[in-house]
Amino acid sequence: MPRRLRPTAPTAAAAVLVGDPGRALLLAQELLDQPKMSNHARGLWGYGGQTADGQALTIQSTGIGGPSAAMVLTDLAKLGLRRAVRVGTATAISAELAAGDLLVVESARAEGASAASFDLAAGDVAHPDPGLTQELGKKLNLRPAAVASFDTIAAEPTPGAEIVAADMQTATLFACGRALGLAVAAVLIVETTASGERISDKALEGAAKLAGRAAATSL
Repeated sequence: MPRRLRPTAPTAAAAVLVGDPGRALLLAQELLDQPKMSNHARGLWGYGGQTADGQALTIQSTGIGGPSAAMVLTDLAKLGLRRAVRVGTATAISAELAAGDLLVVESARAEGASAASFDLAAGDVAHPDPGLTQELGKKLNLRPAAVASFDTIAAEPTPGAEIVAADMQTATLFACGRALGLAVAAVLIVETTASGERISDKALEGAAKLAGRAAATSL
């Protein structure tokens, strides 16, 4: 049985994963007809219901960082999850990215210790499910991008890497999903630019809804 989640409703085979519990509520209201809270243990809010086209979908918060995300994904797999899309935030490294830009992740370079649990040394790359990633790219009309994932705030990714942004859990989620036999992909919102400009709360909500809709239809 799961060690962390205590769901009061069945977990769907498909899920949208977010770090922030508040964003889980936002996307549950946006994507589900009559959403119902299915988990509140440890503050990891989760919701279940059906999309407008009648598909069962779980929306689950994962907390901050790779260790928390990996534990939540492991619990979800025990509850029947088979495919998931992370909708998260990232800090831009490339000066070409603007606040609010969306990134469909084609690779995530491990820069933190939690990835080592899945045989990824610092600098190793984890990849998403290709089918889900292709669908996300089509829905959002975006080319996939490479990111770096840190367990803690860090200044620079591994030298020489063609990385456009950094986050705190995508590499670990990809590696954990592979170990569990799950299809996992990710779309990230640029929350902070390379120059330090931050997206407004209203714009972040709009970007999250757009990314969430793409994730739900891709699943």
